[in-house]
Amino acid sequence: MPSETSRIPVAAVIRLLDDLLDPGAFDDMGPNGLQVPGGETVTKLVTGVSAQRELIDRAVSLGAELVLVHHGLFWDFQDTGLTPTVAERLRLLFQHNVGLAAYHLPLDGHPTVGNNALLADGLGCASHTAFAQIGRLGEFAGDGIAAADLFARVRELTQREPLVFDAGPDRVRRIGVVSGAAAKLLPQAVALGLDAFLTGEPAEHVMADAREAGIHFIAAGHYATETFGVRRLGDLLAERFGLEHVFVDIPNPV
Repeated sequence: MPSETSRIPVAAVIRLLDDLLDPGAFDDMGPNGLQVPGGETVTKLVTGVSAQRELIDRAVSLGAELVLVHHGLFWDFQDTGLTPTVAERLRLLFQHNVGLAAYHLPLDGHPTVGNNALLADGLGCASHTAFAQIGRLGEFAGDGIAAADLFARVRELTQREPLVFDAGPDRVRRIGVVSGAAAKLLPQAVALGLDAFLTGEPAEHVMADAREAGIHFIAAGHYATETFGVRRLGDLLAERFGLEHVFVDIPNPV
């Protein structure tokens, strides 16, 4: 753990994250960056997927001065006033002088440290390019991989059993990857002639749509597809600044 003389300014951490992720390039559903100010310096960082009470409790118990998440506290689709739930989360942060930063779409869409880039890498894609604003279009080498092998790779990578609509070809050469709740983007994958589409959450109409289009649809879990980016950010910050980084896993079946 860094000594007192090597405490890192929180402003420097946020500046690096802003420069890396370029949040101004995204029309997001909530604010990106430092959402809740805490202390001015940090030696221990906790990362997690969502800014929930349990994550904040764990951060406090670990002695962290900063929490970094993918899903922050404030969203455009929620009431503008503070709910009791959000107020309690804020009360804990203020009481223990812990800051909280969040990066949503910028972290999904980053070409190297984003959720979708890391998913494509983890699945063994030989290369991947931008797809559907925040996703990646991954290509497997040669004549691709067997569909059953792809489903097994998803299972191993996300550590959960995916929901699979097995309607595509026997071998998968190109796959669209968009983490979270992106079932509505299936038509874009179909229009590009992709063999498979991977996201987090399914939708009722998708099974018929995928079957009739002849594409594999894989729902691997919203939470499970979005642990990768924030964890990689924490590791990057630990390497860059000498911070102690702890990723707190609070699994969600959705």
